[in-house]
Amino acid sequence: MSAQNVAVNVKVGEHIEWDLFGVKLHGDTIISTLVAGAIIIVLGLWVRRKVNARKPSNGQLFFETVTEQVEQQVEDTMGIKTAPFVVPLAMALFLFILIANWLSVLPVIHGGGAEVLPPPASDVNLTYPLALLVIVMMHVTGVRKKGLRGYYHHLITPSVVMLPINLIEEIVRPVTLALRLFGNIFSGTIMVSLIALFPAWILWAPDVIWKLFEMFIGLIQAFIFALLTILYFSSVRPAEEGAH
Repeated sequence: MSAQNVAVNVKVGEHIEWDLFGVKLHGDTIISTLVAGAIIIVLGLWVRRKVNARKPSNGQLFFETVTEQVEQQVEDTMGIKTAPFVVPLAMALFLFILIANWLSVLPVIHGGGAEVLPPPASDVNLTYPLALLVIVMMHVTGVRKKGLRGYYHHLITPSVVMLPINLIEEIVRPVTLALRLFGNIFSGTIMVSLIALFPAWILWAPDVIWKLFEMFIGLIQAFIFALLTILYFSSVRPAEEGAH
């Protein structure tokens, strides 16, 4: 098979499209997002049902450990009392992105190198809304805590000359947050398509190895997104002492 034919057969970035009143929707991304959300809800209800202070289950210990780590990070960065909702927000984002990324461990349709449920973060139509959610909530919270003038004073700090640069930084922030997640997960879909070109008798080995590596990358990306969410919200922390 020539290199040209390989390039033709490897298809990435393609989606199942639904037409809704003239609007093109990516059906596979929507399905994967709903599946990931459903898994999170079921896990949450299951852990709630199994909550036991004397003999906690493994699921309960996992949720408690994640919660404690997030609470500590928020406390060190901005103080929990400044914006208590950041803890559940960061936890929800971490767990949702983690489960969504781990959908890639499902079997691959090797005939076309396509995943049954591709990780929805490999589509910018998911990562951009997630990033905008974080950034918009950050600005709204900052204005509520410091006032319009107090919060946006950093745009002219240390001098008004820095206004254009600071504005560009604010505009680019959601873009970089979204593309960082998208780029790392999308590269995984490319690798899956390339691995699918291996001969059938050896295909299982690189497939298994890559799936394990993808799980690790998915965990790291979920952690980074949640951590950056907390760090971005640190800008709403009051300057005076005793904000905690």
